[in-house]
Amino acid sequence: MAGTGERRASIYPTLLYADARAVITQLTEAFGFTELARYDSEDGTVMHAELAQGNGAVMLGSKGRGGAFDAAMKNAGTTGVYVVVDDVDAHHAHAVAKGAEILLPPTDQDYGGRDYMALDLEGNIWSFGTYAPEVPA
Repeated sequence: MAGTGERRASIYPTLLYADARAVITQLTEAFGFTELARYDSEDGTVMHAELAQGNGAVMLGSKGRGGAFDAAMKNAGTTGVYVVVDDVDAHHAHAVAKGAEILLPPTDQDYGGRDYMALDLEGNIWSFGTYAPEVPA
């Protein structure tokens, strides 16, 4: 990537799901993520998947697949992930049309951003908004 003008994100939320296949469908169809990579086992378990939104990405897989990360996440709570989008209202309307459960409709925040909050199929909270913290180069 050096010299291409692209910069890799340095933080990747990583989540495990009982039905990772269904969540991948929801994240791509309702929330506009792009599936970058997906590695399934022979029985259809999602071992690892990468989905992009803007210049960030999330990694996910199936619960119960074994390994140290799966064991560490066994009793973890739900996760909240914030994703920057250009047009909150259009993004929200699309998610609603695809049946997403909305927890908070598009709202102007005191800090200057506009966002909404939704729930994925397994209880994780996804916020989509215009606020993007400045990160030093």
